[in-house]
Amino acid sequence: MKRQSLAHLPAPALAGVVREKTEAAAKAEIKNCLSDGADMIDLHLSCLESDDVETLGRIVEFSRLPILALHYNRTYDWTDAGANEEARVASLLRAVEAGAAGIDMQGYTFDTQARDGFHGDVIRDFMKKNPKEVVTDPAVIAKQIELIDRVHDMGGEVLLSCHPGISMTAEEVVELALFLAERKPDIIKIVSVAKTEEDLVESFKAMLMLKKQLSIPVAYHANGKAGILSRTLNPAMGGQIAFCVDRFNAGSTMEQIDLRTARTAVDALKKLM
Repeated sequence: MKRQSLAHLPAPALAGVVREKTEAAAKAEIKNCLSDGADMIDLHLSCLESDDVETLGRIVEFSRLPILALHYNRTYDWTDAGANEEARVASLLRAVEAGAAGIDMQGYTFDTQARDGFHGDVIRDFMKKNPKEVVTDPAVIAKQIELIDRVHDMGGEVLLSCHPGISMTAEEVVELALFLAERKPDIIKIVSVAKTEEDLVESFKAMLMLKKQLSIPVAYHANGKAGILSRTLNPAMGGQIAFCVDRFNAGSTMEQIDLRTARTAVDALKKLM
């Protein structure tokens, strides 16, 4: 089966999030996502009991939609999967070998200390706010670029994701996106935090600025109490991907929007805008 591009899907692409333990359950959820309007699949490798190339290949073959593979080191019930960076990266590479369209490479890859808070040199203004998943060590960045190049050589794409865990101004979001873009990923994903309505409005402004100032696709929204609307409106305003749940269960991310509602809402907003 020919590998599909995630970066060239018509925006916004609705990603059906699949967090399942077994191959059979993953296939069933992929079929549900297909039925309810997904454009791509977001497959959590760390939830699967087996992520060997053969198993992943069968899952990829089953899906008519391109698959973005991710390994956030969390099991189905959100406990720590216990994988080190070498094991996480190996799992992602197996997914590309199996035919996945691309991988989600987290901003802290090869620097797990950055997962919990900023510890590098402050070379951009936004770094003064102690963002998570941001690295400045040239050696770590070089390893990330090497991984991106390897995935490209294998025929896959890389979404470089960053979850800073803080509220950010629109200008800070753009500054972060431009910093990440220097690593030459195919897509950038940023998730900030919206604690107030003012934060939410700032996220809308940021999405409009990102669309104008970035030359590659960007998926951006805000988590938090006030951020839910950004998961729908930001994709409609130019974001590349909206991450959705087809059916909520104990393993779901409860802040994500349900796929059928997202399909209806985004399509309606695109007509208006």
